[in-house]
Amino acid sequence: MTDNRHHNAAWQAAERWRERVNQTRPHRQMSGLRLVFTWLLFGAVLILGTLLGLFFLVVGWAMLPFLRHRMKKRAEQMRASQASYAGGSADTHEAPHSQRVLDGEYEVREKR
Repeated sequence: MTDNRHHNAAWQAAERWRERVNQTRPHRQMSGLRLVFTWLLFGAVLILGTLLGLFFLVVGWAMLPFLRHRMKKRAEQMRASQASYAGGSADTHEAPHSQRVLDGEYEVREKR
């Protein structure tokens, strides 16, 4: 029985591909010292990322009262501008719906 594998074009292409892969692959093993250094570097980057995340979390929490104060002031300004538009004063403590005024013509109908 003859060996037809060497005459098959697909088999030859696979052999060439295998040779190319073996040429590009490094033959030496990673040394133990290099492996330890890589893991230490990876661990340091992981710890640094965690610390940065915690730092930004604490900074965000610290900024919340200032943001709440700013939002409260803005809401007070909006309420004051709505009250002045409605003809009331800004220091009234009535419900907001009692200060609304609708523009238009009105007529009073008698009850039947």
